[in-house]
Amino acid sequence: MRVFGVDPGLTRCGFGVVDGGPGRTVRPVAVDVVRTPADMDLAVRLLRLSEAVEEWLDRYRPEVVAIERVFSQHNVRTAMGTAQAGGVVALSAARRDLPVVFHTPSEVKAAVTGSGRADKAQVTTMVTKLLGLKTAPKPADAADALALAICHLWRAPMRSRLEEAQARAAEIARTHRARLAQASAQASVRLSTPSTAAKTGGEPE
Repeated sequence: MRVFGVDPGLTRCGFGVVDGGPGRTVRPVAVDVVRTPADMDLAVRLLRLSEAVEEWLDRYRPEVVAIERVFSQHNVRTAMGTAQAGGVVALSAARRDLPVVFHTPSEVKAAVTGSGRADKAQVTTMVTKLLGLKTAPKPADAADALALAICHLWRAPMRSRLEEAQARAAEIARTHRARLAQASAQASVRLSTPSTAAKTGGEPE
């Protein structure tokens, strides 16, 4: 599976493409950071980001797009920009019928380092090691994008099994409710049907 990981942002947006192989093997394909000037009009910045996303989707043809989920931040302006950038990426993927999955920062950190509280330096170090890179990807946005792709490759099978289990459980629950409803209806019919004794006015001979 080929995953396009995106660490969304307006000033810096990390792009990373990773191929997944048998087991937990991962191979780097491409990584970069797309930048847009802070003094540029917002609409133009989003357009530039969209064009970059389209170019990467054309060039690398991923099977799924993994985006970091935006969590509350102290800087509202930064959070807004991050959400807008993530929306642009998701829209571009949706136009191509590509599945889009959002992963929280703690999920990504736990997947690549084993700890959901790891710092950026630890994430970069593990990404460099896992992908066998000669040099660490910089800035941190680039490493985070690769980490997102790795996270999805490793969590996707588990998520699929969980969704299948939930679907089976829901189907069992629906079947159980249907049987209860049928049994209740049959019981109501028996109670509402007069007995032979009641019809004849006495005990049957």
